Amino acid sequence: MSSTMLQLVTQVTNELGIPTPVTVAGNSNQDVVQILALMNASGYELLRKADWRRLTMPHSFFTEYTTTTGTYSTASRTITGIPSTSGLDTTYMIVGTGFPNATFIESVDSASQVTASQYPQNDVTDGTIYFQKVKYDLPDDYDAIVPRTQWDKSKHWEMLGPEDAQQWEWLLSGYISTGPRIRWRLYGDYFQIWPGLSTNEYLGFEYRSKGWARSASGETKNSFTADADTCIYPDRVMVLMTKLKYFQAKGFDTTALYRDYYTELETAIAQDTSAANLSFAPRPGNILIGYDNIPDSGYGR
Repeated sequence: MSSTMLQLVTQVTNELGIPTPVTVAGNSNQDVVQILALMNASGYELLRKADWRRLTMPHSFFTEYTTTTGTYSTASRTITGIPSTSGLDTTYMIVGTGFPNATFIESVDSASQVTASQYPQNDVTDGTIYFQKVKYDLPDDYDAIVPRTQWDKSKHWEMLGPEDAQQWEWLLSGYISTGPRIRWRLYGDYFQIWPGLSTNEYLGFEYRSKGWARSASGETKNSFTADADTCIYPDRVMVLMTKLKYFQAKGFDTTALYRDYYTELETAIAQDTSAANLSFAPRPGNILIGYDNIPDSGYGR
């Protein structure tokens, strides 16, 4: 089990030979305030040092859509007479007779009206409209996405992406831009998909969390804020990195501390996850019928 923030700070102060605090959170002693700040800085920087196993998280969600009716004309971008706009926002795309490709909700004006991003090309009264959600919020603790983990779990197909800006614009604006595979892109604060769907597809991916700290109840946190907090990093790495930063802040020689810290960090990274066995003479297995097990003659006997 990981040491608490108080225990880590106690270890640091004991090794540095400075007074050991009884509490850390809320402590006004300048050395304690500085050590806590340096320990949090260590936590932030260690995020970038390795793909830590305990920071890899799964995220899954169902696609959302609303099938409804509305009235619109070529003279305006507003859609009126919608029975209810509850739940709609600018993350939804509009699909209906006369609407150009990649038309989105620009604003929700009232309980029965929205404004589209493009003018419709037909006048329609009480026509069927599909509002398809294509932009989905990233997890609150999101830091980075794990490549090749994006899957349409309903169809058992890997999603295609990430698409770059040029490819995405081709999808939105080209003549042929849809198919059986879902494409994805990270756009702003959203995980965006194309095309929109009028079914509840189950999608998912893995991501790297920035929540390296944990509260006493197990809640994910981005910093140490309470004495009982713990972290996902090895204790020794946190202690040595905090001491190194303390020496740097004071202008002391850091040669020996850096060597100890770097050796401990490399060992921790190597032991954090397993690695594949690599062969100097790899060859495919003979599981299926192939040249190794097909007879030279007698095929019809």
